[in-house]
Amino acid sequence: MKKIVTSFVLALILIACGEKKETNDTAQNETAALSGTIKVDGSSTVFPVTEAVAEEFRSIQPDVKVTIGVSGTGGGFKKFSRGETNISNASRPIKDKEIAACKENNIKYLELEVAYDGLAVLVNPENTWVDSFTVEELKMIWEPAAQDKIMKWNQIRPEWPNEEIHLFGPGVASGTYDYFTEAIVGKSGSSRGDFTASEDDHVLVQGIAGDKYSLGFFGLAYYSENADKLTLIGVNNGTEVVKPSLETVKNGTYTPLSRPLFIYVNSTSVSSPEVVEFVNFYIDNAAELSKDVGYIPLPSENYTKQKENFKAFVESNK
Repeated sequence: MKKIVTSFVLALILIACGEKKETNDTAQNETAALSGTIKVDGSSTVFPVTEAVAEEFRSIQPDVKVTIGVSGTGGGFKKFSRGETNISNASRPIKDKEIAACKENNIKYLELEVAYDGLAVLVNPENTWVDSFTVEELKMIWEPAAQDKIMKWNQIRPEWPNEEIHLFGPGVASGTYDYFTEAIVGKSGSSRGDFTASEDDHVLVQGIAGDKYSLGFFGLAYYSENADKLTLIGVNNGTEVVKPSLETVKNGTYTPLSRPLFIYVNSTSVSSPEVVEFVNFYIDNAAELSKDVGYIPLPSENYTKQKENFKAFVESNK
Protein backbone atom coordinates (compact mmCIF):
# COMPACT_ATOMS: atom_id res chain seq x y z
CA MET A 1 0.00 0.00 0.00
CA LYS A 2 2.86 2.31 0.91
CA LYS A 3 4.43 1.68 -2.50
CA ILE A 4 1.16 2.55 -4.24
CA VAL A 5 0.85 5.84 -2.33
CA THR A 6 4.47 6.71 -3.10
CA SER A 7 3.94 5.98 -6.80
CA PHE A 8 0.80 8.09 -6.80
CA VAL A 9 2.57 11.06 -5.18
CA LEU A 10 5.48 10.71 -7.64
CA ALA A 11 3.02 10.73 -10.55
CA LEU A 12 1.43 13.92 -9.25
CA ILE A 13 4.87 15.53 -8.98
CA LEU A 14 5.74 14.54 -12.56
CA ILE A 15 2.43 15.90 -13.85
CA ALA A 16 2.99 19.16 -11.98
CA CYS A 17 6.50 19.44 -13.42
CA GLY A 18 5.14 18.74 -16.88
CA GLU A 19 2.53 21.46 -16.46
CA LYS A 20 5.23 23.85 -15.24
CA LYS A 21 7.44 23.05 -18.25
CA GLU A 22 4.52 23.54 -20.62
CA THR A 23 3.77 26.89 -18.97
CA ASN A 24 7.42 27.91 -19.35
CA ASP A 25 7.46 26.85 -23.02
CA THR A 26 4.32 28.90 -23.66
CA ALA A 27 5.90 31.90 -22.00
CA GLN A 28 9.02 31.51 -24.14
CA ASN A 29 6.90 31.32 -27.30
CA GLU A 30 5.06 34.46 -26.25
CA THR A 31 8.39 36.19 -25.66
CA ALA A 32 9.49 35.18 -29.16
CA ALA A 33 6.54 37.07 -30.65
CA LEU A 34 7.92 40.47 -31.68
CA SER A 35 6.45 43.83 -32.57
CA GLY A 36 7.67 47.19 -33.83
CA THR A 37 8.53 48.81 -37.16
CA ILE A 38 11.52 48.17 -39.42
CA LYS A 39 12.25 50.93 -41.93
CA VAL A 40 14.01 50.01 -45.17
CA ASP A 41 14.75 52.23 -48.18
CA GLY A 42 17.07 52.39 -51.17
CA SER A 43 17.63 50.45 -54.36
CA SER A 44 14.72 49.56 -56.62
CA THR A 45 16.81 46.61 -57.83
CA VAL A 46 17.15 45.09 -54.35
CA PHE A 47 13.51 45.91 -53.52
CA PRO A 48 12.03 42.64 -54.94
CA VAL A 49 14.35 40.54 -52.76
CA THR A 50 13.69 42.55 -49.60
CA GLU A 51 9.95 42.63 -50.27
CA ALA A 52 9.89 38.84 -50.74
CA VAL A 53 11.78 38.40 -47.46
CA ALA A 54 9.47 40.85 -45.67
CA GLU A 55 6.39 39.02 -46.94
CA GLU A 56 7.64 35.70 -45.57
CA PHE A 57 8.77 37.33 -42.33
CA ARG A 58 5.30 38.80 -41.75
CA SER A 59 3.88 35.28 -41.73
CA ILE A 60 5.92 34.38 -38.64
CA GLN A 61 6.02 37.83 -37.02
CA PRO A 62 2.70 39.45 -37.99
CA ASP A 63 3.04 42.24 -35.41
CA VAL A 64 6.28 43.54 -36.94
CA LYS A 65 5.68 46.19 -39.60
CA VAL A 66 8.31 46.26 -42.36
CA THR A 67 8.10 49.37 -44.57
CA ILE A 68 10.18 49.44 -47.76
CA GLY A 69 10.78 52.66 -49.70
CA VAL A 70 12.31 52.94 -53.16
CA SER A 71 14.36 56.12 -53.50
CA GLY A 72 17.35 54.59 -55.29
CA THR A 73 20.62 53.47 -53.75
CA GLY A 74 21.86 57.05 -53.37
CA GLY A 75 18.57 58.31 -51.95
CA GLY A 76 18.47 55.39 -49.55
CA PHE A 77 21.98 56.11 -48.27
CA LYS A 78 21.02 59.75 -47.62
CA LYS A 79 18.22 58.61 -45.31
CA PHE A 80 20.41 55.88 -43.81
CA SER A 81 23.23 58.32 -43.02
CA ARG A 82 20.74 60.55 -41.16
CA GLY A 83 19.55 57.63 -39.06
CA GLU A 84 16.09 57.62 -40.64
CA THR A 85 16.15 53.95 -41.67
CA ASN A 86 17.26 50.68 -40.10
CA ILE A 87 18.33 49.00 -43.33
CA SER A 88 19.41 50.35 -46.72
CA ASN A 89 19.00 48.38 -49.95
CA ALA A 90 21.95 48.98 -52.27
CA SER A 91 22.86 47.81 -55.76
CA ARG A 92 26.44 49.05 -55.35
CA PRO A 93 28.89 49.46 -52.45
CA ILE A 94 28.61 52.59 -50.32
CA LYS A 95 30.60 55.58 -51.68
CA ASP A 96 33.25 57.61 -49.82
CA LYS A 97 30.96 60.64 -49.49
CA GLU A 98 28.21 58.43 -48.05
CA ILE A 99 30.68 56.86 -45.62
CA ALA A 100 31.65 60.38 -44.52
CA ALA A 101 27.99 61.36 -44.04
CA CYS A 102 27.44 58.28 -41.85
CA LYS A 103 30.56 59.06 -39.82
CA GLU A 104 29.49 62.67 -39.34
CA ASN A 105 26.22 61.47 -37.82
CA ASN A 106 27.90 58.68 -35.82
CA ILE A 107 26.16 56.00 -37.88
CA LYS A 108 28.04 52.70 -37.90
CA TYR A 109 26.90 49.96 -40.25
CA LEU A 110 27.49 46.48 -41.63
CA GLU A 111 27.48 45.62 -45.34
CA LEU A 112 25.88 42.28 -46.24
CA GLU A 113 25.84 40.72 -49.71
CA VAL A 114 22.50 39.08 -50.43
CA ALA A 115 22.50 38.05 -54.13
CA TYR A 116 23.97 38.60 -57.59
CA ASP A 117 22.29 40.50 -60.43
CA GLY A 118 22.87 41.02 -64.13
CA LEU A 119 21.97 44.29 -65.84
CA ALA A 120 19.65 43.70 -68.78
CA VAL A 121 19.97 45.67 -72.05
CA LEU A 122 16.53 45.93 -73.67
CA VAL A 123 14.87 47.01 -76.91
CA ASN A 124 11.31 47.05 -78.17
CA PRO A 125 9.98 43.73 -79.59
CA GLU A 126 9.47 45.46 -82.98
CA ASN A 127 13.21 46.10 -83.16
CA THR A 128 14.35 43.47 -85.68
CA TRP A 129 17.81 44.83 -86.47
CA VAL A 130 19.71 44.55 -83.16
CA ASP A 131 20.96 41.08 -82.25
CA SER A 132 23.75 42.12 -79.87
CA PHE A 133 25.96 44.99 -78.72
CA THR A 134 29.66 45.20 -78.01
CA VAL A 135 30.77 47.09 -74.91
CA GLU A 136 32.34 49.66 -77.25
CA GLU A 137 29.01 50.23 -79.03
CA LEU A 138 27.20 50.72 -75.74
CA LYS A 139 29.87 53.18 -74.67
CA MET A 140 29.52 55.04 -77.98
CA ILE A 141 25.80 55.45 -77.27
CA TRP A 142 25.92 56.32 -73.56
CA GLU A 143 29.14 58.29 -72.94
CA PRO A 144 28.86 62.06 -72.26
CA ALA A 145 30.43 62.91 -75.64
CA ALA A 146 27.53 61.17 -77.42
CA GLN A 147 25.00 63.82 -76.40
CA ASP A 148 23.77 65.76 -79.46
CA LYS A 149 26.11 63.69 -81.67
CA ILE A 150 25.13 60.01 -81.58
CA MET A 151 21.43 60.36 -82.22
CA LYS A 152 20.50 57.67 -84.76
CA TRP A 153 20.73 53.92 -84.99
CA ASN A 154 22.75 53.93 -88.23
CA GLN A 155 25.52 55.85 -86.48
CA ILE A 156 26.21 52.69 -84.49
CA ARG A 157 26.11 50.31 -87.45
CA PRO A 158 25.45 51.61 -90.99
CA GLU A 159 22.99 48.83 -91.77
CA TRP A 160 20.73 49.85 -88.89
CA PRO A 161 17.80 52.29 -89.52
CA ASN A 162 18.22 56.00 -90.09
CA GLU A 163 15.97 56.65 -87.06
CA GLU A 164 16.49 58.35 -83.72
CA ILE A 165 17.54 56.27 -80.72
CA HIS A 166 15.26 56.92 -77.75
CA LEU A 167 17.12 56.08 -74.54
CA PHE A 168 15.68 54.95 -71.19
CA GLY A 169 17.57 54.29 -67.97
CA PRO A 170 17.53 54.54 -64.17
CA GLY A 171 17.91 57.97 -62.56
CA VAL A 172 21.28 59.29 -61.46
CA ALA A 173 20.54 58.42 -57.79
CA SER A 174 20.27 54.76 -58.77
CA GLY A 175 22.99 52.24 -58.01
CA THR A 176 22.08 50.56 -61.30
CA TYR A 177 22.95 53.78 -63.15
CA ASP A 178 26.23 54.04 -61.24
CA TYR A 179 27.16 50.45 -62.01
CA PHE A 180 26.22 50.61 -65.69
CA THR A 181 28.16 53.82 -66.28
CA GLU A 182 31.21 52.46 -64.48
CA ALA A 183 31.12 49.16 -66.39
CA ILE A 184 30.33 50.61 -69.82
CA VAL A 185 31.55 54.22 -69.88
CA GLY A 186 34.44 53.68 -67.49
CA LYS A 187 33.39 56.21 -64.86
CA SER A 188 30.58 55.88 -62.33
CA GLY A 189 27.85 58.50 -62.78
CA SER A 190 29.18 59.65 -66.17
CA SER A 191 26.81 59.56 -69.14
CA ARG A 192 24.93 61.66 -71.64
CA GLY A 193 22.01 63.48 -70.07
CA ASP A 194 19.43 63.35 -72.86
CA PHE A 195 17.67 60.15 -71.87
CA THR A 196 14.40 59.38 -70.11
CA ALA A 197 15.38 58.62 -66.51
CA SER A 198 13.31 57.14 -63.70
CA GLU A 199 13.91 55.50 -60.32
CA ASP A 200 10.81 53.41 -61.06
CA ASP A 201 11.75 50.46 -63.27
CA HIS A 202 8.10 49.99 -64.25
CA VAL A 203 8.21 53.42 -65.94
CA LEU A 204 11.24 52.27 -67.94
CA VAL A 205 9.47 49.05 -68.94
CA GLN A 206 6.47 51.03 -70.21
CA GLY A 207 8.70 53.46 -72.10
CA ILE A 208 10.67 50.78 -73.93
CA ALA A 209 7.58 48.64 -74.56
CA GLY A 210 5.82 51.59 -76.18
CA ASP A 211 8.57 52.83 -78.52
CA LYS A 212 9.93 50.86 -81.49
CA TYR A 213 13.20 52.84 -81.52
CA SER A 214 13.87 52.64 -77.79
CA LEU A 215 16.91 51.26 -75.97
CA GLY A 216 17.32 50.95 -72.22
CA PHE A 217 18.78 49.06 -69.30
CA PHE A 218 17.81 47.98 -65.78
CA GLY A 219 18.05 44.98 -63.43
CA LEU A 220 17.44 41.50 -64.80
CA ALA A 221 14.55 40.77 -62.41
CA TYR A 222 12.38 43.47 -63.98
CA TYR A 223 12.99 42.00 -67.42
CA SER A 224 11.95 38.58 -66.11
CA GLU A 225 8.67 40.10 -64.92
CA ASN A 226 8.06 41.74 -68.30
CA ALA A 227 9.63 39.35 -70.81
CA ASP A 228 6.50 39.41 -72.99
CA LYS A 229 6.83 43.19 -73.52
CA LEU A 230 10.58 43.51 -74.15
CA THR A 231 13.46 41.97 -76.10
CA LEU A 232 16.61 41.07 -74.19
CA ILE A 233 19.84 41.83 -76.07
CA GLY A 234 23.12 39.98 -75.56
CA VAL A 235 26.45 41.69 -74.92
CA ASN A 236 29.73 40.59 -76.49
CA ASN A 237 32.15 39.96 -73.63
CA GLY A 238 35.13 39.92 -75.97
CA THR A 239 34.84 36.24 -76.76
CA GLU A 240 31.16 35.55 -77.36
CA VAL A 241 27.72 37.13 -77.21
CA VAL A 242 26.09 36.37 -73.85
CA LYS A 243 22.63 37.19 -72.50
CA PRO A 244 22.10 37.57 -68.75
CA SER A 245 20.57 34.57 -66.99
CA LEU A 246 20.89 32.73 -63.69
CA GLU A 247 23.64 30.61 -65.25
CA THR A 248 25.66 33.27 -67.08
CA VAL A 249 25.66 35.71 -64.15
CA LYS A 250 26.69 32.98 -61.71
CA ASN A 251 29.46 31.55 -63.91
CA GLY A 252 30.85 34.99 -64.74
CA THR A 253 30.45 34.86 -68.54
CA TYR A 254 27.99 37.77 -68.58
CA THR A 255 30.61 40.44 -68.18
CA PRO A 256 30.98 43.31 -67.44
CA LEU A 257 27.31 43.71 -66.46
CA SER A 258 27.09 41.37 -63.45
CA ARG A 259 27.25 42.63 -59.86
CA PRO A 260 26.54 41.82 -56.20
CA LEU A 261 23.54 43.26 -54.34
CA PHE A 262 23.66 44.45 -50.72
CA ILE A 263 21.78 45.47 -47.64
CA TYR A 264 23.35 47.77 -45.03
CA VAL A 265 22.33 47.51 -41.37
CA ASN A 266 22.51 50.45 -38.97
CA SER A 267 24.37 49.67 -35.72
CA THR A 268 21.84 51.51 -33.56
CA SER A 269 19.11 49.23 -34.91
CA VAL A 270 20.54 45.95 -33.62
CA SER A 271 19.40 46.84 -30.11
CA SER A 272 15.89 46.15 -31.45
CA PRO A 273 15.20 42.39 -31.39
CA GLU A 274 12.82 42.62 -34.35
CA VAL A 275 15.60 44.04 -36.56
CA VAL A 276 18.04 41.31 -35.48
CA GLU A 277 15.41 38.66 -36.12
CA PHE A 278 14.57 40.13 -39.54
CA VAL A 279 18.19 40.34 -40.70
CA ASN A 280 18.90 36.77 -39.58
CA PHE A 281 15.74 35.64 -41.39
CA TYR A 282 16.88 37.61 -44.47
CA ILE A 283 20.27 35.88 -44.59
CA ASP A 284 18.72 32.44 -43.99
CA ASN A 285 16.18 32.86 -46.81
CA ALA A 286 17.99 35.11 -49.31
CA ALA A 287 19.19 32.24 -51.51
CA GLU A 288 15.74 30.78 -52.13
CA LEU A 289 13.83 34.06 -52.29
CA SER A 290 16.34 35.89 -54.50
CA LYS A 291 16.03 33.09 -57.03
CA ASP A 292 12.22 33.27 -56.83
CA VAL A 293 12.28 36.92 -57.91
CA GLY A 294 14.82 36.50 -60.72
CA TYR A 295 18.20 37.01 -59.06
CA ILE A 296 21.14 34.70 -58.50
CA PRO A 297 21.91 33.28 -55.03
CA LEU A 298 25.37 33.53 -53.50
CA PRO A 299 27.28 30.31 -52.79
CA SER A 300 26.02 28.80 -49.51
CA GLU A 301 29.34 29.44 -47.76
CA ASN A 302 28.95 33.16 -48.46
CA TYR A 303 25.64 33.23 -46.57
CA THR A 304 27.28 31.37 -43.69
CA LYS A 305 29.98 34.04 -43.56
CA GLN A 306 27.37 36.84 -43.70
CA LYS A 307 25.56 35.24 -40.74
CA GLU A 308 28.80 35.10 -38.74
CA ASN A 309 29.62 38.72 -39.58
CA PHE A 310 26.17 39.85 -38.50
CA LYS A 311 26.36 37.93 -35.21
CA ALA A 312 29.70 39.61 -34.43
CA PHE A 313 28.26 42.99 -35.42
CA VAL A 314 25.29 42.55 -33.06
CA GLU A 315 27.58 41.47 -30.19
CA SER A 316 29.90 44.44 -30.68
CA ASN A 317 27.04 46.94 -30.66
CA LYS A 318 25.13 45.74 -27.60
